[in-house]
Amino acid sequence: MYAWDADRTIVRFPDPAIEIVDPRFAGLVVGHEVVERLWTGGRWLEGPVWFGDGHYLLFSDIPNNRILRWDERTGRVEPFREPSDNANGNTRDLVGRLVTCEHLTRRVTRTNHDGTITVLMDSYDGRPLNAPNDVIVSRDGAVWFSDPGWGITGNYEGDRAEEEIGRYVWRIDPSTGAGSPVVEGMSRPNGLCFSPDETRLYVVDVGHIRVFDMDGTRPVDGRVFVDMAPGGSDGIRCDRDGNLWAAAGDGGAGFDGVHCYAPDGTLLGRIHLPETCSNLVFGGVKKNRLFMTASRSLYSVYVEALGAQHP
Repeated sequence: MYAWDADRTIVRFPDPAIEIVDPRFAGLVVGHEVVERLWTGGRWLEGPVWFGDGHYLLFSDIPNNRILRWDERTGRVEPFREPSDNANGNTRDLVGRLVTCEHLTRRVTRTNHDGTITVLMDSYDGRPLNAPNDVIVSRDGAVWFSDPGWGITGNYEGDRAEEEIGRYVWRIDPSTGAGSPVVEGMSRPNGLCFSPDETRLYVVDVGHIRVFDMDGTRPVDGRVFVDMAPGGSDGIRCDRDGNLWAAAGDGGAGFDGVHCYAPDGTLLGRIHLPETCSNLVFGGVKKNRLFMTASRSLYSVYVEALGAQHP
């Protein structure tokens, strides 16, 4: 029986939703742990970001135009920001402020500690961005985001509009505040993630994940890291050992969920979900709880891997 065909209120260990492909994955998962559905009721969930200092997770419900807040202590989900300008990707900067990609306004914003919002970037050379998608912050404080244009292809996750600029990965300089394209030539750059030492940048594209070496602040020597056929990926994160955890979707049962890859691209294992997985983040007190946004639901599972993102 497939892992999600049974009543999961009772699951025999090991959880069949956790698949070990390579023996190394056994050391990254917890044998007496179960994949849990924490909440359902969204339309297309994205952009999970962990706030350990507040014991909560924020995540976007893009078509419903809201950011939701899951409370670790109560398990309740409540609106955090509504409307959210069709917010998608979220992260935190080096001092813990929320950084958000917005489809409707076609901009990247920062929510300051007093609740005010600062626009970090919404245009380049007088032309609007497409629809910023995913965002990360590097150790030097630079904000990196992807702009694949998905949010303006229709009216479901924003407003339909014509692209006026290339589909790039951007870097906003922490000193000047100026944004510049740093990755060009990709079809639809999407999820972003640095390796723990930031010598590599991973970028999701349609059907595969690419990896770039870092030459200072410039990604160079882009190449395919893994081919995700028959499906694809969206959000990605690294653990502290350099393994890449990739949301997986559009491949059907047995594919959809999370795939974990070693730094050399070897598939180590899968976490199966009954929905297309859009994004993921490590959280919890020890950053060993993997939170997964998947279509209309929020899931989690404790693992032995520790998330590498900061703060």
